[in-house]
Amino acid sequence: MTELGVFARVFPSGPADAVAASIRAAGFTATQLNLSALGRPTLDSTLTRQEAADIGAAFTDAGVRIWGLSGTFNAIHPAEAIREHAVDACMAIIRRAPDLGAQVVTLSTGTQDPDNMWRAHPGNTTPYAWMLLRATLDILVPQAAAVGVRLGIEPEPGNVVRDAPDAARLLKELGDDARHLAIVLDPANLLTVDTANDQERILAHAFDTLGSSTAAVHAKDVVASGYAAPGTGALDYDLVFRLHAALPEPVPIIAQDLVADDAPRVYDFLCTHANRYRGRS
Repeated sequence: MTELGVFARVFPSGPADAVAASIRAAGFTATQLNLSALGRPTLDSTLTRQEAADIGAAFTDAGVRIWGLSGTFNAIHPAEAIREHAVDACMAIIRRAPDLGAQVVTLSTGTQDPDNMWRAHPGNTTPYAWMLLRATLDILVPQAAAVGVRLGIEPEPGNVVRDAPDAARLLKELGDDARHLAIVLDPANLLTVDTANDQERILAHAFDTLGSSTAAVHAKDVVASGYAAPGTGALDYDLVFRLHAALPEPVPIIAQDLVADDAPRVYDFLCTHANRYRGRS
């Protein structure tokens, strides 16, 4: 059965046991945890090993697996001091990920926009931006390797790694170190309402190119204004689940861009599609 998860920050912020209970009550059995969902900074460098273990235990007791932990920051922020401070804080989060039970620490590959790390910038396509990303990863990858987690890279249209070819390039350049990276594949990131008619070709290429490195598939939808909850836009979820079922290894599908009240509907929507591919364990 396909493992279905949801972003923890979809639900009201609170203690770990309460957030985990809300996730499980909506039907989901996995989560991508941002510490902000627990009232802490995303990059909380003060998190102790015991606190992390207690959080992990609370989710486990509720029947929810912490698949991934958000270590999100602007990896190529144009201000060196800001970037270096964030890298140090992310290092601390990576060290705590195993105590939480997380397999992956998710990153943003960043943008040269200093104010919004999801907004595209002309500088993102320059060799300098790519060099900054590689320099950031050169610091983070050894830490991830040391504690046995992978760094999640998600192709995002506003970031340096914009699409599947960029992600494939990064994996190839990293060589043996690429085993410490994991692709978080979000089909909606690769589409707009204008390209939705061509989504079979676009998404099939992405899954084929990145499938062997994919550790999770995100689920949101494509609408004229950008993104929305799964099942409310132009994304072909039959196609997504068919491509997901053909991946070399089973990986969770993690829902995002929804609100808490809509979580049970989203779970039922995803579950309906997953059941059509029940043969995949």
